[in-house]
Amino acid sequence: MKAIFVAGTAGAGKSSLTSKIHEYYTRNGAFTAILNLDPGVISLPYTPDIDIRDSVDIVSIMKQYDLGPNGALVMASDLIASKIDEIQQQADNINPEYLIIDTPGQIELFAYRTSGPYFVKNFNADEKVSLFLYDGVLITTAVNFVSMALLATSIKLRMNIPTINVLTKTDLIADKISEVLKWTTNVKTLEDTISLESDGETYVLVTNLLRSLNIGGFAQGLIPVSNVTGEGMINLEGALSRILNQGEDVEN
Repeated sequence: MKAIFVAGTAGAGKSSLTSKIHEYYTRNGAFTAILNLDPGVISLPYTPDIDIRDSVDIVSIMKQYDLGPNGALVMASDLIASKIDEIQQQADNINPEYLIIDTPGQIELFAYRTSGPYFVKNFNADEKVSLFLYDGVLITTAVNFVSMALLATSIKLRMNIPTINVLTKTDLIADKISEVLKWTTNVKTLEDTISLESDGETYVLVTNLLRSLNIGGFAQGLIPVSNVTGEGMINLEGALSRILNQGEDVEN
């Protein structure tokens, strides 16, 4: 069993991409299952094979502990770690080739509290990889792009497993995709764009962040994927295979 963790900011398209990956692998003959780790989600574009909501109920937590929605989400996020043995058993019983794990919508709760990294580290799988989703709508300016790259690097540090960066919502930014992709491979182009968007303290801060991120190899090319049509899935699956299958893809 190989685990694919799908992470990103709220609204970045994690559940939609999870569904598209599942469809792609299944269509190409791979036995794939989905684990929903978001206890607060109301509806999903797929039917999860394992669902944290079966054992962690936000409404019950709110009533039992007299908490508001945010407090209940924090407690629910921490409870995920306590359910790891139960989830592991369910996953082992299904024993898929690929388990796609749709992480909580509030990435800060999953990545920055102890429970998320604990789950990633201690969940037993042959190989693990994380997809970090760059929300295309949020990174159409160079300053926002660097901000997202900083977050992606921080999440990678917390999860401590190989990470693939994915550009989502490509349908909504068709006129900006080529420019955004240039930023991922040409730091000079990105710095020039930053200089046009900002000045003074903002320029100094953003460019210093960019140079620090570049030293750490942040400029791994983004893989654009449409959550609507699935365009780009071949490239994403190829990147996944290089990590999970030593380069062998799932296509027959």
